Amino acid sequence: MNLDHNSGGRARPEAIAAAIDWLRGDAANPSSVHAAGRRARDAIEEARDAVAALVKAKASEVVFTSGGTEANNQAVLGVAAGAHLVSTAIEHASVLRALDGARTAGSDVTLLTPARDGRIAAEEVVAALRPATRLVSVGWANGEVGTVQPIGAIARAVHARAGTPVLVHADAVQAAGLCDIDLGRDPVDLLSLSGHKLGALTGVGALIVRGEVALVPRMLGGAHERERRAGTENVPGIVSFGVAARLARAERAAWARAAGELRTRLLTALEAAAAPVLRHGADDGLPNTLSLSFPGTRGDALVIALDLRGVAASTGPACAAGAAEPSHVLRALGCDDDTAGAALRLSFGRDFMPDDAARAAATIADCVRQARAARAQRVGHAA
Repeated sequence: MNLDHNSGGRARPEAIAAAIDWLRGDAANPSSVHAAGRRARDAIEEARDAVAALVKAKASEVVFTSGGTEANNQAVLGVAAGAHLVSTAIEHASVLRALDGARTAGSDVTLLTPARDGRIAAEEVVAALRPATRLVSVGWANGEVGTVQPIGAIARAVHARAGTPVLVHADAVQAAGLCDIDLGRDPVDLLSLSGHKLGALTGVGALIVRGEVALVPRMLGGAHERERRAGTENVPGIVSFGVAARLARAERAAWARAAGELRTRLLTALEAAAAPVLRHGADDGLPNTLSLSFPGTRGDALVIALDLRGVAASTGPACAAGAAEPSHVLRALGCDDDTAGAALRLSFGRDFMPDDAARAAATIADCVRQARAARAQRVGHAA
């Protein structure tokens, strides 16, 4: 059972089939001018249309990348060196490490601390702006605690400020397919997406670059992607991304409702069977995501115990697996090390069913009880 879906889930059968069909065909270079090359180009443009429609952008604004990490790096590091950048302390590692790179290149970075539920208010972002600010980067939804940010309000407030224009970037890797993303309504300048979060193959993503926004390219070479990202396009991956984006768009509202019901079922069962349980993040966050601490346990030990029982869970994003330090997100939310160390991140995908919620809750509760009993025994022996 996969309760680590925010790290990765199964590719959609339709996306796999589309990629295989492409690989069985001509598989030509989409920059070639012959017939096979033109067919490859047509396949990419069809996928570009689908990805644009998912977030209500223009197809010409979609720049295909190798994934969400590259998209985030391009957005952050594509701003001229020496600028001031504003972000938050709970961003994904691909944003935070890119911000470190910007500092090394001479930029100044302000990281905002969220409220206990993980939210950043638009007023806080505006208050952090300076004359030298060129970029605000705030994740649309946090993949660890599930909090959804008021991105539309943040973007409008930033753009309303008089003075030098400031770009607004949103990492929407976890939000796409669950949140209503409408770039016609919410004036975000740069938006990062990852194909495999929607059910495409791993290794493909996109950066939406709105209008006339100009960034310094990070990938240099040919004139691919309208000279915004060099390198021969990953056609089978892009084709799978287009299929997954179309399906995610059609299913989004119904899936968000169903996921919210499943999350409530899972949380209610855990609160009854494994109390005390501490929940992190906003109640109205991503409907498929729960971040819970079980006092008297260690999250990393619970992950191992659950794995032995056939349940995949995590203490946080896969990119932080093996880290000795407690979650930077939970620390930013004010958790002490014991609370952060007792946390599990539970996230599920479209194949998660009501019966799975009951089985998952029973298995997790059993592991928690065993962990607490073992700890009590150790404390008793020590006394």
